[in-house]
Amino acid sequence: MVAVATGRPVTAALPATETDAAVIARSRRDPRAFAEIFDRHWPAIRAFSTSRAGAAGEDIAAEAFRIAFDERRRFDAAVADARPWLYGIATNLLRRHFRSAERERRATGRLLGRREDDVAEDVLGRVEAEQLGPQLAVALAALPAGDRDALLLLAWARLDYEQISLALDIPVGTVRSRIHRARTRVRAHLSEGDAR
Repeated sequence: MVAVATGRPVTAALPATETDAAVIARSRRDPRAFAEIFDRHWPAIRAFSTSRAGAAGEDIAAEAFRIAFDERRRFDAAVADARPWLYGIATNLLRRHFRSAERERRATGRLLGRREDDVAEDVLGRVEAEQLGPQLAVALAALPAGDRDALLLLAWARLDYEQISLALDIPVGTVRSRIHRARTRVRAHLSEGDAR
C-alpha cells in the first residue's frame, strides 16, 4: 500500500477490466476494496449532487457512498456498472433534501405569518435556481418529481434509459414516458417564457 496526500492508503492499481460488480463483490470480503468504487465514481456523484443542491450536495454525495457501502450486499452483481445504483441513491437523498427544505421553508413562512405563495423560493431551492437559470429552474420545479429525476439523470448524469431504469427502479418504458413528458413540459414552459 502507498499513502497519498490525503492520508488515505491506496491499494495497488486494479486491472482496468475489473467491473464495479466485481469490486463490490470483493468488498464484501474486504471492505477496504470499496474505496475503488469511491475513487471511480466520487467525482461524478459529487458533481451531480452539488449541481442540484449547492454546498449541501457534497454531504449528500458523501451520504450516498456511505449508504452504498452499508448496502453493498444488496447490489445486483448482474449489473457491471455501479453508476445507476449510486445515482439512484443520490437522487433519493436529493429528493429528501428538497422535501425537507420545503417543509422548513413552509414552517418558517407560517411562523413569520407569510402565506405560502408569498415565499419566493421554490421546491428546487434557490441554489439550484441560481445555477440553472430562473426559467429552467421554474420549468423543472413544475415537473412531477419522478419526471424531473429521470430528465436530470439523462441530462446531467448522462445515464441511458436502461441505467435510469436501474437508478429509479422503474421499467424502461416508464423512463421513456417520463422523459418525453418532462421534455415536452420544459420546452412548453421555456417557449412561454420566450413569448413574454
